[in-house]
Amino acid sequence: MKIVKKDIESAVLEGILSSEQGESLWNALQKRTSNRPQFNFANVAYYFGAFIVLSGMSWFMTLAWEEFGGKGLLFLACFYAFLFVLAGNTLWFKQNLKIPGGLLFTIAVCMTPLAVFGLLSQLESWPIPYLYDAPYTYFIHEKSIFILMELATILVGLITIKFIKFPFLTAPIALAFGFLSIHLTAVTVFYTTGQTWWSSQDYWVFFWFGLICLMVAYWVDVKTSRLEEDYAFWLYLFGLMSFWFSMTFMGVAFSGNPLIYLFINLGLILLSVLLHRRVFIVFGTLGISLLLYDLSYRTFQGSLLFPLTLMVLGLLVIYAGIQYQRNEQAIERLIVGNLPMSIRDILPRRRS
Repeated sequence: MKIVKKDIESAVLEGILSSEQGESLWNALQKRTSNRPQFNFANVAYYFGAFIVLSGMSWFMTLAWEEFGGKGLLFLACFYAFLFVLAGNTLWFKQNLKIPGGLLFTIAVCMTPLAVFGLLSQLESWPIPYLYDAPYTYFIHEKSIFILMELATILVGLITIKFIKFPFLTAPIALAFGFLSIHLTAVTVFYTTGQTWWSSQDYWVFFWFGLICLMVAYWVDVKTSRLEEDYAFWLYLFGLMSFWFSMTFMGVAFSGNPLIYLFINLGLILLSVLLHRRVFIVFGTLGISLLLYDLSYRTFQGSLLFPLTLMVLGLLVIYAGIQYQRNEQAIERLIVGNLPMSIRDILPRRRS
């Protein structure tokens, strides 16, 4: 529900609130929502600026490695992390600018893998592998370095989020866990079978990682649903991206069993109602649309009916979105109302 000041003024004119109550309510709402993530120019600029900073720092650190080596990379990563923490601390605690301050803390966490890489390059027991080394030596050294970088990022991220209650800090943690699952699997397969693990097998790892990430996100959602901060959103997003894209690119929809793919995406749409998470309906609708597109292409390939079918399909999707928006609460009552009380009790509390 979006509330503007005119809504408060209308309530005052209708006698629901006094003018003093209306003014106090509006000021309280402004204070409460000032630091919530919103899709406006300021917040888009904050996140886009953070992305540019991370891109520039990654490029700069690559050049620093070539110019100064491991010691230079370690020093620069720690130095810039310190500056980002200092600036983030000022914005977060002194100026009450939670979103830009939290983003600076997030950027500081993202300096961790660079610092760890620079540190490991200085230890004789952890030489940086090169392609001309023995293939197996290169494989193990490379994966071991990645694993240490990812573990350090997760640890620093968890410590930071303990003191800085900023939900976006879960993003680098989830990303590090995703790559950690790939590299741990690769090392495990190597030590158990003697075979190396190549990127073509990563889809299955990301598939199971996505499922686990979604379960963790649900647990976090239930535990923090009464808090104002939404810590589960980024975990849901990364989990869905990992699960849905790996499932789709593995060919479940097209060369596999399309009926299973259809039911999975319908299940995502159902979960969007149960969990009050619209991100599920986005992926579910996208999956069903891809399936219908493939079916139309196979049926009407080379026919003038194919583009017409796509037009009708697009209009049906838009119509379905309109009907869902108009009847969202009724649909939710219909589905949730028919669930057993034992299931309703374990669903996350609806966020405002």
